[in-house]
Amino acid sequence: MNHFLHLHQLLMRCDVLLHRYASDVIGFVLRGFIAWQFLKSALNKLRDWPSTISLFQDEYQVPFLSPELAAYLGTGAELLFAILLILGLFSSLSALALLFVNLMAVVSYPILWELECPAGLNDHFYWAVLLMLVIVFGAGKWSLDHWLGQVNQGRNF
Repeated sequence: MNHFLHLHQLLMRCDVLLHRYASDVIGFVLRGFIAWQFLKSALNKLRDWPSTISLFQDEYQVPFLSPELAAYLGTGAELLFAILLILGLFSSLSALALLFVNLMAVVSYPILWELECPAGLNDHFYWAVLLMLVIVFGAGKWSLDHWLGQVNQGRNF
């Protein structure tokens, strides 16, 4: 039993070190990966704006909004909040906004539910999980949120 307890103690020390030195790097990579997915989408929409408007008119069924307004809002949100997420600025709010964009994409594009291969729907599910991790755990130390928090703590109000 002593060997087991000693092994457990050793592994817990390794766990603490791993968390201390790897969690911020992993958080940064996670933020970059998920932000890149939305940034690519926005850039593709901007690259061929007439096709984007056509998609919103013919394919996407965004509730309560005109297709043109939905195209502008969706593309703008993907672009703005992806950039903020990469920078780690307003990270939880940015991740929450992108989670909403993700949800609207799933709701507004019914063909995702009809495909034989669920890869498209699975991508949206994985992105939602990653965004929820950022919402819950924040951006980490490699972010402007953390840096601004440190600057703010140094000020005497």
